[in-house]
Amino acid sequence: MARVKGALATRKRRKKTLKLAKGYFGAKSKLFRTAKEAVMKSGNYAYIGRRLKKRDFRRLWITRISAAAKQNGMNYSTFMNGLKKAGVQLNRKMLAELAVNDAAGFATLAETAKKALSK
Repeated sequence: MARVKGALATRKRRKKTLKLAKGYFGAKSKLFRTAKEAVMKSGNYAYIGRRLKKRDFRRLWITRISAAAKQNGMNYSTFMNGLKKAGVQLNRKMLAELAVNDAAGFATLAETAKKALSK
C-alpha cells in the first residue's frame, strides 16, 4: 500500500495561518514561517487584552462615580461606604451609568448614602 503524504493537511493548516495573518505588514502576511510567529504573538496580545479590558472598564467606572460623588459633596470611598451601609446593591457599572445619564437619580443615591453614614 502506498504511503500517505500530508500535503492536503499541511496546505490547509498553512492557509489557515496565512488567512489569520491577512493584513499584516510585509512578509508577515505572505511567508508561512513569519506569519505563524506573528499570529502566535497576536494571539497572546489578544488573550492579555481580554483580561486588561475588564480592569480598564472598572477603572473608568470608578473614575466616573468619583467625579459624580464629588459634585454631591463626598468622595468615592465615603459614597461607596454609605451605599453599603444603606443596603443599596448597585454595581459600579450601573452607578457609572447613573452618574453620566441621570444626575438627579445619582444625587438621590448620594443623599441616601449620607443619611446612612449619619446614623
